[in-house]
Amino acid sequence: MNCAWKELLGILPHGIRADVDRLGQKDLQELRLRLGRPPELVLKRERLDLNGAVTAEDLAFVINTASRYSPWAAETSARGYITAPGGHRVGICGQAVVTEGAVRGIRRPTSLNIRVARQISGVGDGIPLRGNLLILGPPGSGKTTLLRDLCRRLGTQETLTVVDERMELFPEGLQGGGRMDVLTGCGKAEGIEMALRTMGPAWIAVDEITAEGDCRALESAGWCGVRLLATAHAASVRDLQSRELYGPLWKTGLFTDLVILDRDQRWHMERVVGRCSESLAPV
Repeated sequence: MNCAWKELLGILPHGIRADVDRLGQKDLQELRLRLGRPPELVLKRERLDLNGAVTAEDLAFVINTASRYSPWAAETSARGYITAPGGHRVGICGQAVVTEGAVRGIRRPTSLNIRVARQISGVGDGIPLRGNLLILGPPGSGKTTLLRDLCRRLGTQETLTVVDERMELFPEGLQGGGRMDVLTGCGKAEGIEMALRTMGPAWIAVDEITAEGDCRALESAGWCGVRLLATAHAASVRDLQSRELYGPLWKTGLFTDLVILDRDQRWHMERVVGRCSESLAPV
C-alpha cells in the first residue's frame, strides 16, 4: 500500500497530526473535521474520535494549505472539494456562494471530509482488460483506487493515456506503468480529445464521468478504436440506466464490461450483451 502520507499530514492542523500519524497511517480512509466536534478518523474497520473540538481556524488552515491559493483549487472548490497535494480530496460543507444561479464557492466552512488517496497494488487482480470497462459504485466504494490499480497494471503492457483532471489518480509519489502517459489540469472532454490527437493511445482512462461532454468525448474515442477505462457514480446497472446523464451512454453499447462495487469495496463483474448485462463470477 502506497500513500503520500507526509503530504496528508502537512495539510492537517498541528494539534492532531501526531494522533493521525499514530492511529491512521496503515488504513485511514477518511478524516472528518466538523466545527465544534471532535475530529473523526474513519479507518478500514472502525471509527475513532480524537480529543478536542475542531475550530474555525482549524478548518481554514486545512483549506489554505490544501489549496496553496492556486486558481485551479479555487475553481474546483466551487464544486465542493479541493484536491490537496498527494491526490487527497478535501470535501467542503458550509454556506454556498451562489451568483446567477451557479455555485461559485463555499463561504464559512463548517465541515471537511479529507479522503485519503492510496495506491493498493493488486486490488484489481482478476479483472480482465479485454474491452471498454466501466467501474460503477457509490461514493467511497473504492472506484478511484481500483481504477488506479488497473491503470498501473495496464500501463506496463500497452500505451495508456490517463486524463487526470484533478491530479488525483497519479499525483507525485504514486507509481504508474512504464507505458502510461498522464495529462493533468484540464477537463476530461478536452483531455480525451487532446490525447486522441497527440498521443496515439491504445487505451484512455478517466475518473468520474460527470458531464454530457465527457460522454460525447468517450463515445468519439471509443468509436475511433481506442479502448476505455472509466468510473461513474451508480449503485447498480439499473441505477446507471435510469440516470439522465448515463442513460444515453448506456444505450450506445460503448462499454462491454462493468465492474460494480458496493460500500464494503467488494466487487462483481457483468458482461454487457446488447443492451442487457449478465453477471459473471462475483468477488
